[in-house]
Amino acid sequence: MDEAIAVGIPPRKKAAMLMVGIGPDSAAEVFKHLSEDLVERVTLEMVRTKDVAPEEMAAIQREVVENAFARGYISEGGFRYAQDVLTRAVGAVRAADILRRLQTVAESTPFEFLRSTPPDQICAFLRGEHPQTVALGIANLPTTELAARVLALIPSDQQAEVALRIAVMGQTAPDVVKEVAHVMARKLGTVIQQEYSAAGGIDSLADILNNSDRGTERNILDHLAESNAELADEIRSRLFIFEDLLKLDDRTIQTVLKEIDAKELALALRGVSDEVKEHLLGNMSARAAEILNEEIDLMPPQPRRVVEEAQSKIVGVVRKLEESGAIFVARGGGVSEDDQVV
Repeated sequence: MDEAIAVGIPPRKKAAMLMVGIGPDSAAEVFKHLSEDLVERVTLEMVRTKDVAPEEMAAIQREVVENAFARGYISEGGFRYAQDVLTRAVGAVRAADILRRLQTVAESTPFEFLRSTPPDQICAFLRGEHPQTVALGIANLPTTELAARVLALIPSDQQAEVALRIAVMGQTAPDVVKEVAHVMARKLGTVIQQEYSAAGGIDSLADILNNSDRGTERNILDHLAESNAELADEIRSRLFIFEDLLKLDDRTIQTVLKEIDAKELALALRGVSDEVKEHLLGNMSARAAEILNEEIDLMPPQPRRVVEEAQSKIVGVVRKLEESGAIFVARGGGVSEDDQVV
């Protein structure tokens, strides 16, 4: 196969040709993970792409596979590790071509090498850094789950300031983010050379908080409300917290209750408002509600941390059901006419 075939094709054209080649079902799955703007641009290019020659498709697919493996190696052990593995697999010349290509991929993330790094190690490096540097690092971590775990390890008196900086973070100059990634890579014994685009903003913080524990979430929102109530309200409208169970209709609540352990629910209902408790109990059978009330009454006092952990688990169930399409959760003040299907 002539490897020069794929090299001469513009990136957007390659993406469109790949989507055409893998078929509508697979392309639809890929589109679910792309931004709306990128979907529109690739779709436009697909319209212009009538036919894809077999040799072109083979070259593009091979490039995709090579990039995926190379990124995995970089994530696992850093740039040098990837270079060593690829050299052994395909030779020095081909390995250099693959890694050189990765350096110019726009979608690459500068902190990919931290994907397998324990959150406490990342937090230890960030300790003592300026809050803006901490915010920049957390906002650009490979996954929001990892970002949430790192944010939870930051001292509570610093969480709100870092969260605020993530929320108001606009586009950061690539050179600045690259320098932060380079310093982290050097300190952690890893070298990475990639181009990228920065993360940040309200949506970024909301994603992180949606994956945070209840205590971290509450601490940040309470402090944000004191310094910037409008921003806190906007972020809160993009989250789903335990008290938002009140917003779910009866059928949705019943679906959620089927997935929740009764003991976990009894623990989560400790100290909540009567309104929340009645909304949940009202969607249970009389006997089940009676047993749950008895369990709550007989339960000894519980640490706030334990109750909040139980609440977080239930919120996690709601989010998983929403992601799977089993339920619909209205955001920011209810269901609009556009959200409703009659």
